[in-house]
Amino acid sequence: MIVVSILMFVLALVVGLVAVASLAGKLPRNRWAGVRTTESMRDDDTFVMANRVAGPTNAAAALLLFIGGAAAVLLTGAFAVVAVVACLIAAFVTAGVGGSIGARAAAAAPVPETGGCGHSCISCSLKDTCAPS
Repeated sequence: MIVVSILMFVLALVVGLVAVASLAGKLPRNRWAGVRTTESMRDDDTFVMANRVAGPTNAAAALLLFIGGAAAVLLTGAFAVVAVVACLIAAFVTAGVGGSIGARAAAAAPVPETGGCGHSCISCSLKDTCAPS
């Protein structure tokens, strides 16, 4: 169970660092961490806002993972397995709920007006059709 506890502690550290960066507004847009829906990836401000909303639940998920790692070290037998599995499930559900709330917040954020047909046509092959006739 020592390998399981080490994995749980490492996972708790990673999720905790993402939570701290999210809460501080320092998590940059990326492809691995944070709330990454179409709405939240719209711009930097929306991404930061969505992840600030999801940050507290990510911190709770990190705490649950830490508790699971401690349970793997301190408990023995079936109790350790049940505690680790329960903490893993609880952490994933908690992080998922936070991500869902962050996604809803990003969807509720106002969309900045881009003008024209509603799209940014700088590189669009149909950019001349967006101009009024």
